[in-house]
Order: sequence, then C-alpha cells, then structure tokens
Amino acid sequence: MKKVAITCALTGAGDTVGKSPHVPVTPAQIAADAIAAAKAGAAIVHIHVRDPDTGIGARDPALFRQAVKIIRESKTDVVLNLTAGMGGMLHRPHEDPNQDGPGTDLVRSEERFLHVVELLPEICTIDCGSMNFGSESVVVNRPRDLAWMARRAQKLGVKPELECFDMGQVQHGLDLIEAGLIDGRPMFQFVLGVAGGAPARTESMMTMRNMLPSNAYWAAFGISRHQFPMVAQAALLGGHVRVGLEDNLYLGPGQLATNAQLVEKAARILRELSFDLMTPAEARVELGLRTFH
Repeated sequence: MKKVAITCALTGAGDTVGKSPHVPVTPAQIAADAIAAAKAGAAIVHIHVRDPDTGIGARDPALFRQAVKIIRESKTDVVLNLTAGMGGMLHRPHEDPNQDGPGTDLVRSEERFLHVVELLPEICTIDCGSMNFGSESVVVNRPRDLAWMARRAQKLGVKPELECFDMGQVQHGLDLIEAGLIDGRPMFQFVLGVAGGAPARTESMMTMRNMLPSNAYWAAFGISRHQFPMVAQAALLGGHVRVGLEDNLYLGPGQLATNAQLVEKAARILRELSFDLMTPAEARVELGLRTFH
C-alpha cells in the first residue's frame, strides 16, 4: 500500500480568528502549531501569516521570517510550504464596481514572492487561476502572473504547489508544465468545496485527477465538514491529503479543534484504511525537493 503525506494548513487568511481560540495568529503561535502538527504526523506544513494585532491575513516578509526562523531553529523535521497566494484578492461590496472594497489586496507578482525569494522554502503555492471566492470577493491570478511566479520558483529551485479550485485551474497548471516552467514531478493540490469552485464531491476529485499527467503528485482536501470525508476519498483515489485550521475549525460536531488534533484524526483515518504515513524525508524524495537550510 502506498504511503500518504499529510499537509497541515495552519491558519490561512480567512475570517476565522474570532471563531476559534485555536487559530494561530502571531508568528510564534504559527510556528508552534507547525511543530505540533509535525509531531502529530504531518509531513508538510502550509504557512500563511496574519497581522499579530488584528488577526487579518498578511504577507509581510518579516512575519514569515519570524515563523520560519522558529521552526528551523527547533530542528523539527517538516517540509515548509509558504503561500504565495496573498496579493490577489479583490473585494467589491459597493454598488459601483469601480470602487474597491476594504480588504482589497492586489499587488504585482514580484511583491507576492518577496518572502519566497528571501526564505527559500522547499515548496511555495501558486493559485492557478481567477475565481469568485464566496459572495463578495474575487481572486485575481492572470495567466501571465502564474507564468511569472512559476518561472521565478523554477529559477530559485523551489517546488511550486499548483493549487487548483476547479478544472479550468488544473488546465492552467497543465499549461505551465507544457511551457516548461515546472521542473521534475509536478505537484497539484485540489481545493474542493469553496463557493465559486468545484464542489467537495468524489466526481470533482476524480475529474481533476484524471486530467493530470501520469507522473503528477497530487493531493486534495475539502473545506469545513467535508475535510475528513475528503481525506479518505483522496487516499483511496491514489492521492495525498490536507487538513488544518485554514480549511476547517472542527474535530467533530460542536468540537473545536487544534491543528495537531486535525492531523491526528487524519492519521487515524488513514491507518484505519491501511495506509502508512509518509515522513518529511520521504516526501522530499517523492517530490524531488531541494533543501536550502
């Protein structure tokens, strides 16, 4: 039976801080959760940062620097995956579509990549397309921006995780491969259940999986109550899995979770299905990752 890697997405950028006391906010809290998730069985941790004063999602390289420094100095064996998705969010709650709403954050690709260039994680995420995100927001990722970020990651030797919310975004990822901008084994992550994207259903996951080249590494997850059903489904369809407070706050009905508890539950599900957990060292080999530190 093949081994399955668990990614833990620690905090995200959503409006979740007031909904659970377990959502990490400061760099120290995010780093502590990364270490705890690794000890619970996560091979990879996916890292966003937040403004320590407001809890709002941020992209300040200094915040990434602090979190990564603590994790690295702890000598915890875990693969670091830093988001490059921040900087592409457009909020337009006004009647006038020419007015940007509060929280809009559109910047050049170069600015979205500053922390990746400085910190050289083993993996960085590239969100592979534009989409409606919920009822009020639009995420903007033009093909030219995707190509720029893929090319920059390629030059740095950082593996891009091609994060796809629907079939069209999978195709954008395939276009990057066709253009020669993805070296080695391509890495895809399917995001299911976000309003505006593909639903958290077996049919969605299978369709997206079937679009991939034979050498692709892929993982998938569902948000909210779909998190654990999609853990089982992804593993059974030959993929890897993701859990974490970025995507879901609950261990069960009415029971708020920590990141470590979400990883522990995913690990139990996988073991009950007779899958072994992939270690960080095995994930590095599987993905052909470069280690810079």
